[in-house]
Parts: sequence; structure tokens; C-alpha cells
Amino acid sequence: MNAISEDILRVDNLKVWFPIRKGIFSRVVDHVKAVDGVSFSVKKGEILGLVGESGSGKSTIVRAVLGLVNKTSGEIFLDGRAAMVFQDPLGSLNPRKTIRSTLDEVIAHSRIEGETPSSLLASVGLDDSALEKYPHEFSGGQRQRICIARALAARPKLLICDEAVSALDLSIRAQILDLVRDLCAKRGISVLFITHDLGVVRHLSSRVIVLKGGHIVEEGLSAEVLSNPRHSYTRNLIDSVCRLP
Repeated sequence: MNAISEDILRVDNLKVWFPIRKGIFSRVVDHVKAVDGVSFSVKKGEILGLVGESGSGKSTIVRAVLGLVNKTSGEIFLDGRAAMVFQDPLGSLNPRKTIRSTLDEVIAHSRIEGETPSSLLASVGLDDSALEKYPHEFSGGQRQRICIARALAARPKLLICDEAVSALDLSIRAQILDLVRDLCAKRGISVLFITHDLGVVRHLSSRVIVLKGGHIVEEGLSAEVLSNPRHSYTRNLIDSVCRLP
């Protein structure tokens, strides 16, 4: 990546196709084109929302960025480390480890100096009383704060949040979104926020990309896209939110 580039992440014409095999010889007869020619970037300090329904290609893009799935073609440039915050905070924490052990393990693996379990917890609004407790002893919102602290332990330049508030109560979601936005500002972290919820995009991200069937159908400033969508798919997503009780 060019040293003067402001891009923390750049994805160029990414394709991730999964083969469909049939017959006794398992010949490839077709492909599921989960991601088919997607290009975008995330700037330094930017919060980008990646929106789409189930099957749109959001999670496949994330897995390709993290190297968890092989890309069929295209290029991915990541300037620095990326860390992940998952949808289910309880399922992503080891139930047999205290919070101190969980954070110590990431700090040791990352070989980052200057971070301690106490400082990480403080950065997400928790105190030292949490250190010797286990994941089941916390609320869902507290567990997600711990997961964010664990992600910060690696000093990432890019924080990837995959439906990170969808399992939380509405009253807690805004608190976690505000935390992510504050961390972005204070630590200079870029955020790629994966969601199907346009309300999250409205609350958090400065720019949004709308995915459908592995393609980008619309992108732009969040306020502009949500107030004046050009694509019928985006309009349908907005209408579906408006129809919710």
C-alpha cells in the first residue's frame, strides 16, 4: 500500500465464488457468487457501514479481509492490524477463563506494550472489579464491552464489528454504538460495521455501502443515502424499518 494513502483498508474488485459440484467425480458445474466484484475503502478514522440482508455477502467480505476464506480474485490491502467484535459476546468469550486471563492472553500474543487488562477495561467503561469474574457473570452489554476491550488489546487500526449490537436490547445498543464512536475518535481507529439495521447506520456511520446478492447497489454519505436512496433495494430496506412497530 502507498505510504501516503489514507486508506486503512482497500478492497479492489473482490470476488469470492464457491464451487457447486455434482456427479460421482464432483465436477464443478457452477458457482455461488457470494461476492462478485466488490470495491471499497475505509479511511483512517472513518466508520463505514456495510449493510444488507442475510445472503448479501457482508460476512463473506469480512472473512476474506481476515483471511478466513480464500478469495477467487481481486485484491485486499490492509494497513496494520484488524480486530473483530462478533455478534454473540457470550459465545465469543471462553467461559472457563476470567476476564483478566482473556485480556492477558491477547496482550501477550500481540506483544503490545503499554496496555494492561485494567486500562483496556477502563477504555470501555468497566472497572477492575470485572477482572476476576467469568463471562456468565455479566450482562449482554457488559460482555460486549469486554469483547471490544479484547479487540483493542491488539492495538488494531481497523475494528470490524459483525452485527455487534443485534443481540442486545434496544436500550443497550445505543450505549455500545456511542462507545464505538468514542473509541474511534480517541484512538484513531477505523471501523467497518457490518449490519442489516439501517438504524445502526444512521446512529453510527458517516458513510454506508449497501450490498445485495454480492454486489454493491448503492454507496455514499449515510445521511444522503438514507434520506434520498437511489436504488429500489435501499428504499425497500428503509421502508421495512419504517414499518416495524
